[in-house]
Amino acid sequence: MDGRATIPIDRLMPEPGPTSISEQLDGYNPVELAHDDRPYVAVNFVATIDGRATIDGRSGPIGSDLDAAMLMRLRTRFDAVMIGAGTLNAERYGRIVPDPQQRARRERRGLPHDPLAVILTSSLNLDWDAPIFTNGGGRILIFTTSDATPPETKTPLRCVRLAPAAVPEGAREAAARPGGEPSAVAGVEIGDVLRHLRKERGIRALLCEGGPTVHGQLQAIKAVDDLFVTFGACISGAPAPRILEGSEPTPRTATLNWLLRHESELMARYSFAT
Repeated sequence: MDGRATIPIDRLMPEPGPTSISEQLDGYNPVELAHDDRPYVAVNFVATIDGRATIDGRSGPIGSDLDAAMLMRLRTRFDAVMIGAGTLNAERYGRIVPDPQQRARRERRGLPHDPLAVILTSSLNLDWDAPIFTNGGGRILIFTTSDATPPETKTPLRCVRLAPAAVPEGAREAAARPGGEPSAVAGVEIGDVLRHLRKERGIRALLCEGGPTVHGQLQAIKAVDDLFVTFGACISGAPAPRILEGSEPTPRTATLNWLLRHESELMARYSFAT
């Protein structure tokens, strides 16, 4: 997987020419860009040509090995990686950085060998047998509104219990769609999560890997700084979430920093002004 990060690909902009994932991310140091009241936030997604974030409920069938290599290299540059419960359950997450070489790369940058895994769930209705809980690697922090007690896990885990937030009807409708995230969206206040991560945990840079409802929550409070999107060379043609779902429109203007191409796949990085 790590070797994919160094294979030649085409940079279409800003300066057309050969590049690689490793070269393109060289100098990208989000931990140096933390805000006073929240981490620097980047969101990573893969999407079909017709704008869907999943096929049969999962994002995996859309992207390629190169897209996976981009994701893994991004994970070496952030203090924490955040996911909603629906994404965790659908994708069966394991250790966030499974490759020892990648963990060593993090340490050379002055980061802990594993990023903090942040999970959002109101109900604690999680697949507790998923590898992220059973392999013992890394650390997990769960934000929830549930009073339930999580089971014992091999991977060290802590819970932060938040007061339930109001959930707009539109958000409930988005969560009810195929591939939606009812246990992630129902009442976990994303602004409180970001403030806690920055002030209480010292998180400077946070990579969010979805799902679409969590992305919608972040965009609604203008808390997304970078958006990485891989456009896979496939279409879905079926009802599935877009990369952003939410209760209300959240129009924001993005700047395209770079656009890469490998065969028929496009990889873009957008930034948003705060």
